[in-house]
Amino acid sequence: MDARTAARYSLAGIRLVNGAAALLAPRVMARRLGADPEQPALVYVLRMFGVRTVVIGAQLLRPADADGLDRALRAGTLIHASDALSAACAGREGLLPCRTAAVTTAISTVNVALTLVARGWPCRPLEGNPS
Repeated sequence: MDARTAARYSLAGIRLVNGAAALLAPRVMARRLGADPEQPALVYVLRMFGVRTVVIGAQLLRPADADGLDRALRAGTLIHASDALSAACAGREGLLPCRTAAVTTAISTVNVALTLVARGWPCRPLEGNPS
């Protein structure tokens, strides 16, 4: 298995595990985030996060044409980058405990790196570039 495929499957696994946990056990996830697990709005948001994350994880496991896979990975890069930025901002603003913010920022940053590796970055030449 090459690095691109390994990165894609690793990212799919991370997405599926985290998404399923948020979807099926949102109160457990809330406690891990240092939040009130009985807050209905948080449970709702975590379930929405879970559905989104499971869907984008599953996209990486189904056979797809190269263009479809590239679109899914590009979208994933933006999603995970925004997740990392959101977690960092939440930590800085005191909305998440410092340790939780650092861990969630790190996880999302690793996910960004995995999307880039799965896309062949930085080694893949730009389209139209003969090198």
